[in-house]
Amino acid sequence: MKINIQNHHVSLGDETRIDIESKFSKIVSHFPDLVSSDIIITKEHNQHRVEVFTNYEGVRVSAKATESVMYPAIAAALKKLETGLHNRKGQLKADLHAKPTSTKPEIASDIIQEMKLV
Repeated sequence: MKINIQNHHVSLGDETRIDIESKFSKIVSHFPDLVSSDIIITKEHNQHRVEVFTNYEGVRVSAKATESVMYPAIAAALKKLETGLHNRKGQLKADLHAKPTSTKPEIASDIIQEMKLV
């Protein structure tokens, strides 16, 4: 999986990038269809804002988190992303098991009218 990391007003070291990639490897183990992901880390007014975007099965899934410390913000955003991916996966599975539509009317008066008792 390709991870694009952008940072604004924050300097990231190699250890931070490795830490982010290791956290993403856990997500990729549950969702092997992920191809790439974008992470934007911004610091404004002593708050770190982390935004994560990815595409999963044709839908863009995103998550945002804001904390005063960068590492908890990254962890919160990745947890929200994983929750969004699980939600999307559940939607796809629900579509596979759609209930069949009934062709007969369910209302008793409709059934009696079809009988043509006159």
